[in-house]
Amino acid sequence: MIIYGKQVCLYALKHHNSRIKTVYLAKKGLLSQPLFDRYKPLIKFLEEKWAQSMAKGGNHQGILVELDEFEEVGIAQMKKLDFLVILDGLTDVGNIGAIVRSAYALGADGVIATGVKQLNYATIVRTSTGALLDMPFGIVQNIADLLNELHQVGFVSYGASMEGDPAEKSSFAPKRALVLGSEGEGLSKRARAKVMKTVSITMKRPFDSLNVSAAAAILIHKMGYAVD
Repeated sequence: MIIYGKQVCLYALKHHNSRIKTVYLAKKGLLSQPLFDRYKPLIKFLEEKWAQSMAKGGNHQGILVELDEFEEVGIAQMKKLDFLVILDGLTDVGNIGAIVRSAYALGADGVIATGVKQLNYATIVRTSTGALLDMPFGIVQNIADLLNELHQVGFVSYGASMEGDPAEKSSFAPKRALVLGSEGEGLSKRARAKVMKTVSITMKRPFDSLNVSAAAAILIHKMGYAVD
């Protein structure tokens, strides 16, 4: 798995030494002397055109890092956690990365994507600014089956919906799962049929909705503190 861009690559180099396989540099002076010394045996200098090719036209900023392939976390391990974020049919890796970043920063314990077969983890590492490397993440195909399994081990599921109870007036169970629908469709029928409660964000001005990643950050923050 190859990531690129100065901020995310530096995060990986500073915090995930054991995952690093190769460091590709197209510019000098990008690494501090301690980082350069630490990774010197793994560093390869390359021309700009090859860096551009490896980044497939993306803005690599002179640095790319090859990491071990991302390992998904299974449902059995996820059940042991307390606060999960479940993505109901989300496919946009920009939104997924932003949600993972907020989930990690604001105290969620794991993220599960449903309704997708696979995701580009290298891109999500980049769009989450490296947070995916520290966040348990897995894929489960059927959201109804997933919610059934979570309910059986004591989770209370909360679906994000404009028709839900105001989140700022709600409290949440110690074992809780926030379900976020896709930006275009919202919660799927399967998810709506299974979530135990729905919550909403009260708007100060008349407006349809927030971007799903912005809504996720607000709800994750609220659910991280207002626990019964």
